[in-house]
Amino acid sequence: MPTGGLVVLKGNLAPDGALIKVAGMKKLQFTGRARVFDCEEDCAAVVAARSYAEGDVLVIRYEGPKGGPGMREMLGVTALIYGQGMGEKVALLTDGRFSGATRGMMIGYVSPEAGVGGPLALVKDGDTIMIDASAGTLALNVSDAELAKRKAAWTPPKRGRLSGGLEKYAALVGPANLGAVTHSGGESQ
Repeated sequence: MPTGGLVVLKGNLAPDGALIKVAGMKKLQFTGRARVFDCEEDCAAVVAARSYAEGDVLVIRYEGPKGGPGMREMLGVTALIYGQGMGEKVALLTDGRFSGATRGMMIGYVSPEAGVGGPLALVKDGDTIMIDASAGTLALNVSDAELAKRKAAWTPPKRGRLSGGLEKYAALVGPANLGAVTHSGGESQ
C-alpha cells in the first residue's frame, strides 16, 4: 500500500495526529455518533452487553500516556466488537493504543490525549465524528466556539492516587506523537 498500511489522521479532534491501520479495510470513511467512555472497562461492558448500535463511534478516553497512565492496549474491546459481527459497522477512537492484530475503523494514539485536556476530552455523547482515512482527516462536527466553551468548562477527572513507578511515569511522560517517552529526547527529535 502507498501508506505502508498505516495512515496518520489529523483534524480538530487530533491536531497532533492519530493512527489507523488501513491494511485490509473495505471502506476508508466513516461518520457516526459518539458514545463516550472515560475508561476501557466501561466501553467493554457496553459492548459485552450489546448496548451499542451500528453507526456508533465508541470513544475511549483517558487511556493515553498520562491519563492511563501508560497507554493501555484496546485489543480486548476490539475483539469483542469483531466477535459480535460489528467490526465494519462501528468505529472506535481512543488515546490508548492497539496491537498489530487490530483491524477495522479503529483509531488510536489520539494526540493530544484527553488526560491533558486534548479535544478528545471535549467530546460529548451524540456528537458527530467524521473519519476519512483516504484524506487523512479526523473531525468532530462541533463549532470552534462550542469547543472553546467546552474547553473552558473542562476539568481533569479525579483518579485514584498513583504510587511508585506509575506516579513518576505519569509526571514525566510526553505525548504519544513524540514517542510517549520519559525523557527530553522525544521533544528534540
